[in-house]
Amino acid sequence: MNYRKLGKSDLLVSEISFGCMSLKPESRENDTILKRAIEMGINYFDTADLYDQGENERLLGKALKHDRQKIYIGTKVGNQWRADGSGWDWNPRKDYIIQAVDHSLQRLQTEYIDLYQLHGGTIDDPMDDTIEAFELLVSQGKIRYYGISSIRPNVIREYASRSNIVSVMMQYSLLDRRPEESCFPLLETNNIGVLSRGSLAKGLLVDKKATDYLGHGTKTIEAVQTEVSKMANSDRNSAQVALKFALGQTAVSSAVTGFRTLHQLDNVLNGIDTALLTKEELNSLKVTAPATLYDNHR
Repeated sequence: MNYRKLGKSDLLVSEISFGCMSLKPESRENDTILKRAIEMGINYFDTADLYDQGENERLLGKALKHDRQKIYIGTKVGNQWRADGSGWDWNPRKDYIIQAVDHSLQRLQTEYIDLYQLHGGTIDDPMDDTIEAFELLVSQGKIRYYGISSIRPNVIREYASRSNIVSVMMQYSLLDRRPEESCFPLLETNNIGVLSRGSLAKGLLVDKKATDYLGHGTKTIEAVQTEVSKMANSDRNSAQVALKFALGQTAVSSAVTGFRTLHQLDNVLNGIDTALLTKEELNSLKVTAPATLYDNHR
């Protein structure tokens, strides 16, 4: 496994990290998958207090508590469950964040969170209040660094200029190249790392039947699938080609990937540390799926 520095932090994160939302409490294989991921070099595990109403954090804390010093844990805050459990509401206020972090620490069975992320955000949020909360938690030692999870360029610009975020988690893949227009250059200039999610495009870049996706028609998806398959060989499979496309962007620190089974984990990680795609290969893939732009929140 190769490792990259996450923005201006001192965290060296694995190029492939584990998106733990894919794990479900009822699966008996979870512990085995997580242990195997560590053995294969993954050192960043990403969750959120929203997932399974906190059970995902609890699952992760229990499974990884004996390996805590080997790994980095990231979680997210901002979506507050209603008392009756009927859903959640957006709450980026300082008082809520300060309250929520203690619950996450308890569920994760840890004294600190390596990366605490705002789980969304709008341009109308009380950003200074939110930033104050994160800065306070850093000073208290409850979190090491903070970031945001957002695909909104206007929100990303504000946090890049007004805060000390070290990362932005955002959707990015061969079929969703919207961040290339303005987000990636801005984040690189400000030394803020990108945690890319959705880099397999819901399986369309691996084995799912072609269907319309984010403005790309079925014929375009089929052309992309054909090109990805051409680049798959004895040294790399289609999933690895798709992930290496995301990792071929200098702004990206790690591709956050979900694994539900050991087979999925092995399929991605076996041989993943081979060379990145060449410039020619990257360009060939880009031709098949032209970049689109964000329509909203620009």
